[in-house]
Amino acid sequence: MDIKHFLGRRAASLLLCLPVCALAQVQAGPGAWSGNQTWGADSVNGGNLSGYFYWPATQPVLGGKRALVMVLHGCQQTAAGDVIDSGADKGFNWKGVADRYGAVVLAPNATGNVSGSHCWDYSLSNHNRASGHDGVLLNLVSRFLADARYAIDPNQVYVTGLSSGGGQTMVLGCLAPDVFAGIGINAGPPPGTTIMQIGSVPSGFNANTAGNKCTTMAGAQQGKFATQIASVIWGTSDYTVAPAYGPIDAAAMRIAYGGVFTKGAQVLVPGGGNNTPYTDGNGKLRTSEIAVTGMGHAWPAGPGGQNNHFVDATKVDYPAFVMDFWFRNNLRASAIAAPLMTACAASVSGNTATIGGAAVDAAGTIGSYRVALSGATPVNDGQAGSGAAFSIAYALANGYYSGTVTATSANTGQTSAPCTLPQFLVGPVPAVQPPAGLKAGSASASTIALSWSAAPGASGYNVYRNGGKVTPTPVTGTSYTDTGLAPSTSYTYQASSVAGALESGLSAGVRASTSSGFSCSTVTASNFAHVQAGRAHDSGGFALANGSNQNMGLDNLFYIQTLAQTSAGHYVVGNCP
Repeated sequence: MDIKHFLGRRAASLLLCLPVCALAQVQAGPGAWSGNQTWGADSVNGGNLSGYFYWPATQPVLGGKRALVMVLHGCQQTAAGDVIDSGADKGFNWKGVADRYGAVVLAPNATGNVSGSHCWDYSLSNHNRASGHDGVLLNLVSRFLADARYAIDPNQVYVTGLSSGGGQTMVLGCLAPDVFAGIGINAGPPPGTTIMQIGSVPSGFNANTAGNKCTTMAGAQQGKFATQIASVIWGTSDYTVAPAYGPIDAAAMRIAYGGVFTKGAQVLVPGGGNNTPYTDGNGKLRTSEIAVTGMGHAWPAGPGGQNNHFVDATKVDYPAFVMDFWFRNNLRASAIAAPLMTACAASVSGNTATIGGAAVDAAGTIGSYRVALSGATPVNDGQAGSGAAFSIAYALANGYYSGTVTATSANTGQTSAPCTLPQFLVGPVPAVQPPAGLKAGSASASTIALSWSAAPGASGYNVYRNGGKVTPTPVTGTSYTDTGLAPSTSYTYQASSVAGALESGLSAGVRASTSSGFSCSTVTASNFAHVQAGRAHDSGGFALANGSNQNMGLDNLFYIQTLAQTSAGHYVVGNCP
């Protein structure tokens, strides 16, 4: 049957799923900045890395997974006082952009008290991935990547910052191009300069100096420069960090990226910005340089942002610009979206249920549709149709059914998020009614306990997880423990009543989540003992904590360290957070 006629003639009996249900669903966050967190110890600068994170309630826009953005404050600033939203202003103005893109944002505080102003240690001559600010920040990123709740795409990890935070942004982009797909440098002195050289470019220092330093820092990860992009921004009236460093930063990144670049036409950016783009030999936009007319040494937050203490709300909205730059030009995450189900529906005539749907595919055509039905006659049909729309009929036994429809691209092989078919009935209404009062009880890392009230006339009950039946045979009691689940994962449950061969419809759904299943513990021992026990490993005679790679000192019996295991196989120096 043609889908247009199917959707038209039977509109009165269709159960239609609107396009919103086809959006990729990852766990929604609270949509608010967290309280102050403690993430890991810094054995070089002292103290623990602390800060805040923003977990949006909105869904991601690229590839069904979230981006992660780390935002670094400048000297004399703090995450709480300047970066995150307060009651009076929006700080660096990241919340709205995070909501728009469904991205997680990290706002850490610089550990120790570098330069007496809580700066980041960008000016070190011996940067490495295992210690100091480099080590604790890379460890912070790895923590969020490893936590399934946040659904972070490792191909969508970005870092940006102001002043020393801008310098640290460039350091991280050079040191770990495999981690950061994009960077955003704001008034950042480049690697190879000292804190005494921020006001003017030293004699003999140029883009080649910084570019060669950047390339050397990457070590074995130099090949990852081929897919990294960089944005640089500065104020023309910055009398703290020389504006001349802006073009040097961008040119240095192009030197690290390698190849030949073409300078594009200058484009105006609202708020006084003049943007100069550079494309590589493949025509890909790789660097962007924005000079902001009349702006001093400040983070350009745009309207609503804080407008004091090195934050300027009257100029360019840099969070909006740089997120757009990263998302449009990311060379690691596919910009081609997965197929999108635009409709799915069920129509019943006698014991025949006709399932239909439609989808769009940015990459070309839909290669196949899959219909999955739960009920008296389960269906899992991966070849239900193809093309722009489909319609297929199934002979089903009497009872209530629920299910989903997904579409797979013929060109990319990507599969859409499921379009949910609302529950429908085949045959007469069963005499037995669904149980009431379904609720979730205790949960572990792999189990969730459920209970409900008895339904009159029922001899047993079935439990459904995310629309699929999980009880092989009806349970006779009014409770059930679902097992074999993934940790830190959310599930939706419903229940039905059974009386002989009859099964009721499904109850109202209840949502429950498993726990992480991990409890942090500490061990104090010699570095030698830590290495022998598998909590650390040896690198050039030094002991490095497994997972975080923090430098613990010499690998011998005389260096004693406390290691905290914060997740499976992941250790940090110090006590549990």
